[in-house]
Amino acid sequence: MRRPLIGISAYVEPVDWAVWRGVRAVLVPEAYVRAVTVAGGRAVVLPPDDGDGDVLTVLDGLLLAGGADVGPGRYGHLPDPRTEDRPDRDAGELTLLSAALAAELPVLGVCRGMQLLAVAYGGTLHQHLPDVVGHEGHRPAPGVYGAHPARFAPGSLAATVLAGVDRVNSYHHQAVADPGRLTVSGWAADGVIEAVEDPGRPFVLGVQWHPENEPDPRPIAALVRAARQRPPASDRPARPAPRPATPRGR
Repeated sequence: MRRPLIGISAYVEPVDWAVWRGVRAVLVPEAYVRAVTVAGGRAVVLPPDDGDGDVLTVLDGLLLAGGADVGPGRYGHLPDPRTEDRPDRDAGELTLLSAALAAELPVLGVCRGMQLLAVAYGGTLHQHLPDVVGHEGHRPAPGVYGAHPARFAPGSLAATVLAGVDRVNSYHHQAVADPGRLTVSGWAADGVIEAVEDPGRPFVLGVQWHPENEPDPRPIAALVRAARQRPPASDRPARPAPRPATPRGR
């Protein structure tokens, strides 16, 4: 049986390796690839490209990876000085997301990916979470993960996927303020939204933490499982996707 092909959205960043310095490279942390592979999928790295979402016709699932902030213009806010966005990622990933939703592909958003899901569904973000919750626990220090309790709504997709999980890792300074048309299904003890989903679709889930760096990356395993169970293209009715988030007038 062919392994499900899981597209992972990638970064474009200046990097150093060997004798090369500051070379712009397409990359994604290997932890995402490893988690997809261990779950029985085949990872396909997708660089930012907003030309079209045609690549989704050969994929079985989409994983929106973490990374820099979503541009505030996408949800009608002025930028906070501490916001660091990547317009190329926003444009490319929203194009992929729109195509994935129209094709009923399973979608998992991780950290930034969950925030992008919320924005695509008409929501908004807190641009600097410590201003809201009054502490730095969700991103204790540069490159240092926090950890905190989490709870999930009974009967939700998040609760099913994460049965028995009550603590997650954490590395983010932004968070979902308004989930738009998504349903909130997970919370941290301080009220920060930790999971969102679309109950009207087979598998659209966003998690605020980084399951690729957990010893038991259940959300990624669930994405691969949903991709494997997806019906053949000939049996799937076309569905409209939510309108992609475009910069709003300020």
